[in-house]
Amino acid sequence: IHEMNAIDDGVENGLRNGLDIRLSSVTGQYHIRLAFLHQERALLRCTTTLVPAAPLFIPFSPRDVIPLGPAEDLTHPEGAIYTQQVGPRSGMVYFSLARPRGGTVMYFQNLTALNEYAEQTKTSLQEVVGGNWPELGLSLPQAVEEPLEAGREIVLSDAFVLFNPVVPKDDLEMSKQFLDSLAQIYLVLPRPETEYRDWPDIVKKSLRDLSRSDKCWSTIRNASYLNAYVGDYDTPPESMVQLSVLLPMLEYADWLGEEIPITQDILATLPKFYDEKANVYGRWLLSEQSKLDGSEPHKKPRVMDSWYLYHSLLNLSRLALRGDKTARKLFLDSLDFTVEVAQKFKYQFPVFYDLDTMEVIKAESKEGEGGENDVAGQYAHLMMQAWELTKEERYLQEAKKAAKAMQGLGFKLLYQANSTIFSSGALLRLWKETGDELYLNLSFVALANIFNHMWLWECNYGYARDYSTFFALFPLKDAPYTAVYEEIEAVAALHDYLSYLDGSLPESVSILVPEFIRVLMFKGGFYYPAMLPEEMISSEPRTGEIDRKLWIPLEDIHDGWEKAGQVGQEVYGAGLPFGLVPRHYHRLNEGFMIYVDYPTMDFQNGEKRQVSFRVVGDPRLTCRMRIIPTGKKALPRFDVQAELDGDQKTLKCVETDEGHYEYSLPGGHTVNLTWSKDVKTHSDNGKE
Repeated sequence: IHEMNAIDDGVENGLRNGLDIRLSSVTGQYHIRLAFLHQERALLRCTTTLVPAAPLFIPFSPRDVIPLGPAEDLTHPEGAIYTQQVGPRSGMVYFSLARPRGGTVMYFQNLTALNEYAEQTKTSLQEVVGGNWPELGLSLPQAVEEPLEAGREIVLSDAFVLFNPVVPKDDLEMSKQFLDSLAQIYLVLPRPETEYRDWPDIVKKSLRDLSRSDKCWSTIRNASYLNAYVGDYDTPPESMVQLSVLLPMLEYADWLGEEIPITQDILATLPKFYDEKANVYGRWLLSEQSKLDGSEPHKKPRVMDSWYLYHSLLNLSRLALRGDKTARKLFLDSLDFTVEVAQKFKYQFPVFYDLDTMEVIKAESKEGEGGENDVAGQYAHLMMQAWELTKEERYLQEAKKAAKAMQGLGFKLLYQANSTIFSSGALLRLWKETGDELYLNLSFVALANIFNHMWLWECNYGYARDYSTFFALFPLKDAPYTAVYEEIEAVAALHDYLSYLDGSLPESVSILVPEFIRVLMFKGGFYYPAMLPEEMISSEPRTGEIDRKLWIPLEDIHDGWEKAGQVGQEVYGAGLPFGLVPRHYHRLNEGFMIYVDYPTMDFQNGEKRQVSFRVVGDPRLTCRMRIIPTGKKALPRFDVQAELDGDQKTLKCVETDEGHYEYSLPGGHTVNLTWSKDVKTHSDNGKE
């Protein structure tokens, strides 16, 4: 050690809040900066950099966290690991120490800072954080093929560590503590900037290509069905594919105030998926099941994937609640079978089973990990929809039984991300209906599982230099890529979740949920082939083909060393812009519309050129609002005020290159807009 200084960043009362250490060794010059980030929480950040003295290989890197045992020998500590990094997910390990002193630790490695290490050494940052008790934390990937450059400073670690003196007594407490810890770290985590995406333009291009491209459709007996993937004519039509595009498209049609012709084509085919033999709405078009090639376990006639049965029915229930009589009949006719299945498996659903005999074909996803654990919550959601539609008490009781079967799963709940998010909403509805806080707390378990499966770092090595990964969601518990379909369903479900919790949002939810949605409003654009360089898109997708001219999203985005679109170009993910536009663009008959990338509530359009709404979120964070002209007239002059607890502040406007007005809105505030008929000029007060 040749230099060590206290850090004083101007903390109140003159408190010093860290250490700055410089070390010399034969390998090079190290710089360690240890900073304490919070007055009231034990939250520290430790950043280590190295300037190698010569080209440096790193064949082994030990973990950087070791819990210590009793003071007499510091050995044999006792504790438990709740979760750690899987694949390219967030670089964190969350664990508790029971002996010698109790407490929990959230260790979060800012892997964004390690991109240069990965780029120089041609290594991946997948599964670099974790370990086996008691050796935990970061272990740098082995640099054995390409060395670190001599004389160039490189970040070796950028760790955020939050300590808590409480050891959770069960998975309910653990989930709330996990969400709180992650939210507090998120507030101090370096976050990449986002840009505005023109989703109304994307939705027009998507609708054009869905309507015109034969690669998106198969024609069978004079009826048209959406393919699952672009150019995939071999796989029989699936009910989930039709409904997953139809529902957001109907939402967009409502927003637009116009009927979309292809929605009628899809609606006309829905009854053809009803299975008269099983008396349930099925997966495959019955007349085409013989074409299934058996290449995967579910591609066999009469084999049902547990989540699939309920997913199509959920969308049918949404159609029924919109007043569609055909969907209502199909849904109600299927309910007896769905209840029979749930009771047969005692609300613990296998991966695959025979549709006719209910014989289990595959019980567990992996040995000892259970089956599709979150389907119980998806089933509870379905039962809540049935109860809302019919008011029959048996459906409410079924929802309660399914929800209670989810207790004790902790971070083993998630099988498929959208099923888990559906679960969170169903549990909140049960809490609202019954007042039983067990369901509220279980909803936080579901949310903790979701945020445990996020990609909370920006991958900037390899192909990833051309797209954003920060805050992406993985579709399955062990999936190596993020997927567009699960992300758009997450946005829709989380909007509903916030509305159910309106007025009583925990701080962690106010921070994490709106931020996930805000980032997706930018990051979602990178699923489209037209937004990506041709060389980073797979030329051999597993299913169908990839047509870069079509505004149909790729299914999959990977670690930076792997190409995107390896699975295919996902037609059933084409609902992305149709779901985003109605939720984030507010149309006014004033020659403009208002875009906000955070969720908003209580949108009120006054009679005298005024609008107000509430921005969901935390006041320490901000979101983007744009006022966008919808015609040829210039925008009028605006006054924009943000109000919280009686305090008001005027927000400044920035005019963009497109001629939009952009504002930065603080979360948690009520926003009031007023305007006059006059056109705004560059000399107006508040204009930048």
